[in-house]
Amino acid sequence: MRDIFNIEGPLMGFLTKITNSVYLNLLWLICCLPIVTIGASTTALFYVTLKLAKNEEGNLTKAFFYSFKENFKQSTIIWLILLIVGIVLAFDGYVFYRMRFENVFWTIAAAVFLIAVAAYLIILMYIFPLLARFDNTTLAMFKNSIMLGMRFLLCTAIMAFLYFAMAFVAIHIFTPILLFGEGLCALLCSYLLSNILLLCQEKTEERTSL
Repeated sequence: MRDIFNIEGPLMGFLTKITNSVYLNLLWLICCLPIVTIGASTTALFYVTLKLAKNEEGNLTKAFFYSFKENFKQSTIIWLILLIVGIVLAFDGYVFYRMRFENVFWTIAAAVFLIAVAAYLIILMYIFPLLARFDNTTLAMFKNSIMLGMRFLLCTAIMAFLYFAMAFVAIHIFTPILLFGEGLCALLCSYLLSNILLLCQEKTEERTSL
């Protein structure tokens, strides 16, 4: 029992990372304020939380703004694409909801729309962690995001549950949890993604060495 509360023990180490996630969440929120910088801010957040998940803690602020600057251009392009697609999907969803018909065409169109939404959410969850870890073209980032999300469905489902649970609690139960918000979700998702991204790195190195 004494070892559990040891300052260098695993429990205290994890609690320290939770505290760090609160600080990172504040950095993320501040850097998201211009809206257009949400992509760069989210990439920087995952850049640091992926390091925390691998016990590579360093200067959190320095690492965050290093990634923010390093990936600013590409992450902003990706975010603007996702924002436009998200607005289109939201509009389509509103139209589908308001114009419900009991016919085959509507059923097929609704099914295609739901598939598109699922693909969009998968990309949204995976693309910024990938960008934080790898250098690749924007098109490849989108392609790899959907491929990873489909291949590791259990991880995808758990990540989606974490984000949904956080949103549900913040809206219906305890709004101050937003102080943790994206920072906590990013940290927990980084633990899930750590081995997956390591596997991707190993495969990339194998192809490069051939």
